[in-house]
Amino acid sequence: MKIENNLSRENITPSIKTQYRNFPMVPRVIFGSGCFSQLGDILLPMRKSSEAPFIFLVDDFFENEAFVSRVPLMFNDEIIFISADEEPKTAQVDALVNQIRENYSELPSGIIGIGGGTLLDLAKAVAILLNNKGLAEEYQGWDLVNKPALYHVGVPTISGTGAEVSRTTVLLGPDKKLGINSDYTTYDQVLLDPDFTRTVPKEQWFYTGMDCFIHCVESLTGTYLNAFSQSYGEKAMELCVEVFLEDIPEEESRDKLMMASWHGGMSIAYSQVGIAHAMSYGLSYLLGVKHGIGNCLVFLHLEEFYPEGVSLFKKMLQKHHIQLPKGICANLTQNDFDVMVNVALGLEALWENALGSGWKKIITPERLQSMYEKI
Repeated sequence: MKIENNLSRENITPSIKTQYRNFPMVPRVIFGSGCFSQLGDILLPMRKSSEAPFIFLVDDFFENEAFVSRVPLMFNDEIIFISADEEPKTAQVDALVNQIRENYSELPSGIIGIGGGTLLDLAKAVAILLNNKGLAEEYQGWDLVNKPALYHVGVPTISGTGAEVSRTTVLLGPDKKLGINSDYTTYDQVLLDPDFTRTVPKEQWFYTGMDCFIHCVESLTGTYLNAFSQSYGEKAMELCVEVFLEDIPEEESRDKLMMASWHGGMSIAYSQVGIAHAMSYGLSYLLGVKHGIGNCLVFLHLEEFYPEGVSLFKKMLQKHHIQLPKGICANLTQNDFDVMVNVALGLEALWENALGSGWKKIITPERLQSMYEKI
């Protein structure tokens, strides 16, 4: 499905790239119902010694005997259950890294992240910081990581974020919300098991799925668009429309949304996201609004920039009877708005992708605040 924005291409100055980036991809992936059972066979040859454990960082939703019995633990392997109620933070990464270093005489054989975007991003960040000196906040940015991460495996339990395939791990730091974007962030192995998504509550399913849908809209309408990102973005968009606007069997829907998440993540890996994500980062940093719902809250008011995408989004809201919260920004102070605006405007690549190199003439701090005031 082709998505256009309403900005004339004649008025957009595309970003000039003098060198194509040689981005990494996930080298090994398994897809299919029940494939989680193969994790033990995958990990066995990667174990460095009986003293070098595998550390499983797992969403605490799965803190029960039935799930633990399925995890292929050996020797001194450890499961650390973590709440996904809040966005991942740099301080949280540092605390986990220190905990692991203090508890084991050897570096782990690897880190396995099991959960949604929060857990997948935490696992990627922990794998990086265990093999690199310093604090997580020092690596927020582009290509600041000097040494490869520890071997790390991602197992998404909800579909949409694309965190399982991306080269970034988005973290809330003391001064900003920004990813550790590096060639060492990408997972070494991913297991895509749609069975894990059976228990996802409907609203969370919708908000996280919309993260994928908005990835597609922003990638396909951006100035960074190229044939590589377009091919993945169009397939992800096609799958999102099937899942959220057509009536297909539940099992088929789970499979297709998991593939949409993968393709959507691949699309933005070689292009970029846009206005909704930039503004959502501001909401998240100031108010702690989770990423998926933050994107939805913002995207609803971006018809001027993404008319076709917003039109489809409204149909999806209606079909699934989703009521978005209102008045999120109603009682904010001027200082609050200044913080959000500064966080959002700091993500220059996202604005350039959305509006071209002259984006600063289009989006002033005052105009951006007026956009936030609608939410």
